[in-house]
Amino acid sequence: MPTISVPLTAELDRYVTQAVKRGDASTKADLMRRALKRYAEDEAINSLLRAEQELKEGKILRGDLRKLAKALPNA
Repeated sequence: MPTISVPLTAELDRYVTQAVKRGDASTKADLMRRALKRYAEDEAINSLLRAEQELKEGKILRGDLRKLAKALPNA
């Protein structure tokens, strides 16, 4: 499994340490993995909400996908 090293402020380090002590996660690494997974889920939800808003605004493409792709620059 790849590993990354990220410097944390003292405040964030205390927060992470306390979260582990409370039992919110088994280790600091587990907490970080869960936080990144949550971030990815939030981004996916935000993408869907943006797409839904664009649909409401009429910003959708209709038609043959191949023809639409050819109409795009550099397609």
